[in-house]
Amino acid sequence: MTQAFQTHEVVNQPPPLADYDLFTTDLPLAEAVVRSGGGRAAEGLSEFGRTLGLARTLDLGVQANRSPPVLKTFDRFGHRRDEVEFHPAWHELMALAVAEGLHTSPWAAPRAGAHVVRAAGFYMLGQVEAGVQCPLAMTYGAAAVLRHASELGEEWLPRLFSRQYDPSFRPAGEKRGALMGMGLTEKQGGSDLRAVTTRAEPVGDGAYRLIGHKWFFSAPMCDAFLVLAQAPRGLTCFFLPRWTPQGDLNAIRLQRLKDKLGNRANASSEVEFENALAWRLGDEGHGVATIIEMAVYTRLDCVLGSAGLMRQATAQALHHAAHRRAFGRRLAEHPLMANVLADLALESEAATALAIRLAEAFDRDGPEDAAFARLVTPAAKFWVCKRAPILTAEALEVLGGNGYVEESPMPRLYREAPVNSIWEGSGNVIALDVLRALAREPAAIAALETELAAARGGDPRLDAHAHDTLQALRAGPAEAAARQICERIALSLQGALLVRFAPTAVADGFCASRLTGHSGRAFGTLPPAVDTGAIIERATPQVTAIASAH
Repeated sequence: MTQAFQTHEVVNQPPPLADYDLFTTDLPLAEAVVRSGGGRAAEGLSEFGRTLGLARTLDLGVQANRSPPVLKTFDRFGHRRDEVEFHPAWHELMALAVAEGLHTSPWAAPRAGAHVVRAAGFYMLGQVEAGVQCPLAMTYGAAAVLRHASELGEEWLPRLFSRQYDPSFRPAGEKRGALMGMGLTEKQGGSDLRAVTTRAEPVGDGAYRLIGHKWFFSAPMCDAFLVLAQAPRGLTCFFLPRWTPQGDLNAIRLQRLKDKLGNRANASSEVEFENALAWRLGDEGHGVATIIEMAVYTRLDCVLGSAGLMRQATAQALHHAAHRRAFGRRLAEHPLMANVLADLALESEAATALAIRLAEAFDRDGPEDAAFARLVTPAAKFWVCKRAPILTAEALEVLGGNGYVEESPMPRLYREAPVNSIWEGSGNVIALDVLRALAREPAAIAALETELAAARGGDPRLDAHAHDTLQALRAGPAEAAARQICERIALSLQGALLVRFAPTAVADGFCASRLTGHSGRAFGTLPPAVDTGAIIERATPQVTAIASAH
């Protein structure tokens, strides 16, 4: 009789990070939501966080990313379709997001803390699959623009406000809900929107025919788009529906889908307009001014998206190190690894605090809040989105070879991390926008000073950094210093928020490592006095207790 042998036993492998609440196990997020006016929704956000944290929901993100969308240019009879087909997992995630109101809830049901609550949900959703954030963010921004368009707004806003996701390919008037995309970038211009060559020819009653192309046409499966084109009196913003009012397919010709580094579950396309029917939004020649309102909100979502990716990467690293053993101890118990983990946790908490505070500014309607948002939105986008790829790479390394294989979530997070730094204006474009805010918004520096003053006296390192930052802003920084100014603004605000609201270990660790010249540039170089254990304990998701409760 042959004896059966077991060739190996699987030991010392962490369990999957699944079946947990993405909201309550993220203490920096939960605390920020409460203090920023969203506490009324904490129970609902926890319920949404539990849904997102289910193993099945997390697997939907994997499936959607591994089965990217497919362009169907023609039907089998040769009729033009220009339709994008998605994996069912994509549609399930989109349905969850729309039901939660992540596309338009602050506009559909305005109330105190609405943008903060929506921001928290958006931040959590991206940890499951960041690709679905694109159409949600654009609908969020487009709805803000359409509020100022009487006839189009009256017709389309109710469709955008619907919490029923309808992926069917038919006119919006026949659907249960609608979503919006946009098209700005052309191959010859990139970020230089003045180089747009798409033409808009008026045909009467505010309607135009568009002729031209877009090099990046985001979320082409949407029901309508905001686009820029050259009208007789200059660059103008247009509302471009997928179908004409007569129920015919509009002449929006999708040429191909982009083969991207990341964000693979989402469709991005190249398009040509062959006399496509569109309606003007705003005055001719004021297209950038019209579209910029949309960009303000989508830039907020870039910050939220990057902060969410950073949280998930950090959570994965912390979870792995809490279970994996090496050289007789858990990884997290080794001082050098503890330094790395605590450093990641500091970066993640600082990003979360700044992102939610920025969303809070959108909930307020005072002139100082508007000035704060005008300056801090591009500064936060610059810094948080720049930090996401660096943090994600370090978190991946914590998992070693286990983090480098495609069965791990880490490669997907790593590929996703650069996109928000590019979308809605890459680093230099955003840094220049900070300089414009300083030059054109007289109240911006005062608003920043007010925010920083609330933390004055809490830590001398922060006081010194904030003082130097404000001095640099008042001096009128040169263009070559624009990136440094963005960094200083973001770090000062992050430090102020942590000094005011975070535990002492977190605030001290951040100020010691980010606001002085004594820290290293790599993660894992925190000064010896930093309480890494307390920082790690705060940031590590407590999965077991939550999983057993459900």
